[in-house]
Amino acid sequence: MYAVIRIRGSVNVNHKVEDTMKMIHLNRINHCVLLDENPHYKGMLQKAKDYIAWGDVDQEMIEMLLTNRGRLEGGTRLTDEYVKNNTNYDSISKLAGAVHEGKASFNDVPKLKPIFRLHPPRKGHSGIKKTYKEGGELGYHGTDINNLIKKMR
Repeated sequence: MYAVIRIRGSVNVNHKVEDTMKMIHLNRINHCVLLDENPHYKGMLQKAKDYIAWGDVDQEMIEMLLTNRGRLEGGTRLTDEYVKNNTNYDSISKLAGAVHEGKASFNDVPKLKPIFRLHPPRKGHSGIKKTYKEGGELGYHGTDINNLIKKMR
């Protein structure tokens, strides 16, 4: 499962790239979405690679995102009680484990928004115009995306 974070804004962006980011629900800076690993999403990520950061997310980060940043329609927080009453899972941690393994999706939780709004990173970005390999933030991070999400919690 990939965590995808929009790093750069929408000024002077090619309309094809902007449409791609809208399709994966990245309309604003510092928004994060979780996507399955399949060829369709990989192509979309490659098209928008100059504006986003993505990588392989682990179960603990999914649980942290759901607990701290998970929102329902109307802006209310996602709680263990809501998950227990409206899904087949007893807690957010069990839901996060099932999502990480691919056994569940966020569509299984009624009224859960697919977007996580994050803070700007503590101590700032290391550069929004360079790729991760060059010392910046853009592009594929691998498992180091967890460190970026932790900075933006």
